[in-house]
Amino acid sequence: MWFALATAVTLPALASAHGVHGVQHHARASDIADAVASATAAVASGASALPSLTFSLASVNPTALPLSSIVATAPTQATIALSSTYVAGSKPTNIPGAPGMPAAYTINPKDYPTLDKTPPTDTDLVQQWIQEVQDSGISIPDIPVTNLGGCANNTEAAANTSRCWWTCGGCTRDTDISTCPTKNTWGLTYDDGPGPWTPDLLQYLEQHDMHSTFFVIGSRAISRPAMLQDEYMAGHQIAVHTWSHPYMTTKTNEEVIAELGWTKKVIKDTIGVTPLYWRPPYGDIDDRVRAISRAMNLIPIMWTRMDAEQTFDTQDYDIPAGEVTSTQVLNNWQEIMNNSSSIDTGFIVLEHDLWQQTVDIAVGYILPEALAHQPKFNITPVIECQDMPLSNSYIETNDNSTNPPPVLDYKASASGSASVSVSASASAAQGSSTSGVSVNSAAGASSGAPAMAVVSQGMVTAALSAIAAAGAFLL
Repeated sequence: MWFALATAVTLPALASAHGVHGVQHHARASDIADAVASATAAVASGASALPSLTFSLASVNPTALPLSSIVATAPTQATIALSSTYVAGSKPTNIPGAPGMPAAYTINPKDYPTLDKTPPTDTDLVQQWIQEVQDSGISIPDIPVTNLGGCANNTEAAANTSRCWWTCGGCTRDTDISTCPTKNTWGLTYDDGPGPWTPDLLQYLEQHDMHSTFFVIGSRAISRPAMLQDEYMAGHQIAVHTWSHPYMTTKTNEEVIAELGWTKKVIKDTIGVTPLYWRPPYGDIDDRVRAISRAMNLIPIMWTRMDAEQTFDTQDYDIPAGEVTSTQVLNNWQEIMNNSSSIDTGFIVLEHDLWQQTVDIAVGYILPEALAHQPKFNITPVIECQDMPLSNSYIETNDNSTNPPPVLDYKASASGSASVSVSASASAAQGSSTSGVSVNSAAGASSGAPAMAVVSQGMVTAALSAIAAAGAFLL
């Protein structure tokens, strides 16, 4: 109970739904606390009977908690120790050429922004990253920021299909990864950690020789650097999940850069390599955010979506908030398995490792059920389900000849002829999304391809002058 309430208070955004059915839910701490209180009252009154499973389980972990115990009001469980800790200079054996890791104890929270808040944009590092985005040559569409409140509170944006807003309609570009090419291949992913119970998940994965992609929140990496190192050294793919888990389309260009830049930095400071892949929280991405991430050498990984209504989303994150039951999550999983048989590709599913309930249902039920599936699933990290080696997950070890990072790929395709486009606008208000970073023509926004915009030297000087003038979770 204490853990559920603490989660609601410290990370309210993380306990809200991930834009299911095109609706974003921005739960306040009080909303989640109310949900937990309601669940508590239901348990006390004996009125909290779980919905029935719509299928028969093929396999269950013998040590699984009863489904009736995987609830928002569950008492906080003991955590287990990491399988290993590592000295400075340690290298993974499965990534040729990887540099040695720093010592985990060198990560000092004082060297990084405030946890769980979008970092300030006027620091020297963020200004450097802004300049690097401009220098990339990749133009950023002049698409307005969205309002909190999802599609219903952004009717004009939701109707504008040219912006390719995933949240409202499921639009993707060719640069987004949302499936695995080979049928019956599952690109296993977990978001929002490392969390206190991530070691339980790591232990189960190791016992069954499985590996995953972990989308890491920068603020969680600060709290648990040794855990992040353990994930990396165990052969899992590490990818970016922003610094504070915001809806990215609500952020200005500079704020998007700060969210991504600081997360890339803390991951490299911890494991010695820089991720090439990321996942937008809630799947909230449009062509503006895509372009910024490409200019920062980050490739989006989404989850499989058959149409606007059917997504490969377990909704496991809603158990800690008391908004769904564990049996509902398993029914969602069964639907995902059924849908996977009707598509010609493999698939990627949304799951989480931050909370004890999401880990309990993963190791107790979802993963055993997946291992028993017939035909057999090939379960891999997303990078490997794309038929690439784990080394291609990181800038320092990537094979640029076969998997060029976005900036290198853009410059090669542009043959050095593209101009860098910038804007002098410093407005962060609705109707002007850019605050000094790269604006392109409408063609780029509608096609998804990087557009070239030629600007005068005076415009560039004015824009750069404007930029220069602009100034815990449980441990």
